Amino acid sequence: MTRWRHGAARARVCFSYIAQEHQIPHSLPIAVALAQDHPDVDVHIAGAPRQLSFARSMLDARGIQAPLQFDELRQPLEGRLGVPCKKRQLRLNALYFSGFDAVVVPERTSTYLRRLPLPRTRLIGTEHGAGDREVTYAPEVARYDFLMLAGRKQARRLLELGYAREERLATGVYAKFDWVGAQTPARRRFNNGRPTVLYNPHFESALSSWATHGQAVLDYFARSTRYNLIFAPHLRLFDPPSAAKYRPFERYRGLSHLHIDLGSASCVDMHYTADADLYLGDVSSQVVEFLMRPRPCVFINAHGHDWRDDPHYRFWTLGPVIESADALDTALASAFATHAQMVDAQLAYVADSFGEVRVGHSATRGATAITSFLHREADAEAQQRSAGLATSTAP
Repeated sequence: MTRWRHGAARARVCFSYIAQEHQIPHSLPIAVALAQDHPDVDVHIAGAPRQLSFARSMLDARGIQAPLQFDELRQPLEGRLGVPCKKRQLRLNALYFSGFDAVVVPERTSTYLRRLPLPRTRLIGTEHGAGDREVTYAPEVARYDFLMLAGRKQARRLLELGYAREERLATGVYAKFDWVGAQTPARRRFNNGRPTVLYNPHFESALSSWATHGQAVLDYFARSTRYNLIFAPHLRLFDPPSAAKYRPFERYRGLSHLHIDLGSASCVDMHYTADADLYLGDVSSQVVEFLMRPRPCVFINAHGHDWRDDPHYRFWTLGPVIESADALDTALASAFATHAQMVDAQLAYVADSFGEVRVGHSATRGATAITSFLHREADAEAQQRSAGLATSTAP
């Protein structure tokens, strides 16, 4: 029988969710593959009731049966009141996490676990996007013991920066695409013959187009007789959505060519990216997923960034970039008219981002990468123990 770390017959792996639901599809399929294909691994899903409910709903919607244990994480008081407090939550659950050989996370805040006394627990990251933004290549990536990435684009940059090592990463893992992705059918929400634009602003005020241009963008499409609009911003922009947050959009009620969604499951399952004929946004990595099927894009440079030679804005080379909503009319027409000239560049960008991902097999690849990594760790520890024993018994 293969022995895991510390001589155990079974490994224990936790998939932890402490943030918004859009991150869950990036690792939950791996948890399922690990539980189904590796009977010598106990797999736990951990989170607050909201995250656990969403994870269960994803499994139920697909009729998936897997030997998964669902564990509710302890919540600090302010978390129960709706105030973000992720690091306090991690500290409160340190003893729980210490009982696992590995904790798998799809977000960066959990790298804080490396500052807690968890000497036996390995931290594995899956990321939750394949974009170019600077945060994708931040120093905290180096805190992961093992990292699973979509493609060589991310791996190449992280290796150059010294934040990752080749033997401690795997590429070709973008598990979300196994359940939702390029195969997601378009629902064709509008049946009026107009092309549909998806406006997907980011949530970070220093980068987003929403605060400075968002209202003008919506007003433009409200007046338009040429385009439909799906307004589905990054999930964190209006998290959690509420009646009060929808109230300012009442002015658009009754416009059959506008659809406004501040945070439903459709913002997560890629149906909007499947429905749209053009992507309009700023810095969200969702554009990379949209381009799995090459289509026109327009980007809003809301803060006058000098982006042309900045590698963190590489995706802005894949469509017109405008400075304000005043340029929308010309930019949209140009993006549609000249898209044929952009197809090769978009295909090359997608190949660099997702070229190693085999849709339908990514989760299995991730599960195998995790077990291989943990076996290597177990072998290394066994060798260290043997060397220490030999030293201590030497005459």
